[in-house]
Amino acid sequence: MAKKDQTADAAVEKDRERWMARFQVRLAMQPGVDRAVVLQAVKEVTTHCADTRAQPQTAFGDPDAYAVQAAARLVPADRAARARRHNSVVDALDSVLKRAGGVDGL
Repeated sequence: MAKKDQTADAAVEKDRERWMARFQVRLAMQPGVDRAVVLQAVKEVTTHCADTRAQPQTAFGDPDAYAVQAAARLVPADRAARARRHNSVVDALDSVLKRAGGVDGL
């Protein structure tokens, strides 16, 4: 294989790895997403790209947007809603604790 081909292949592989890493992180940040959901979504993307020989960016577009779509498809609505409520309570408590930290005597 020519050096130019190796360089192009390495660049394509790096782009794929970068897309997959960003997708996984963004997916994990979605409400209700657990390890099983991330693994299932990664398997689906990997299988599709292997079968079609397409790059993830070409097949699925922006990794952030696809992470939102995958979460909506793979996470039951009630579990996502429960996670959003939990996150809002934790955020509110964190805000109160930060403000209380500035009060003398605490």
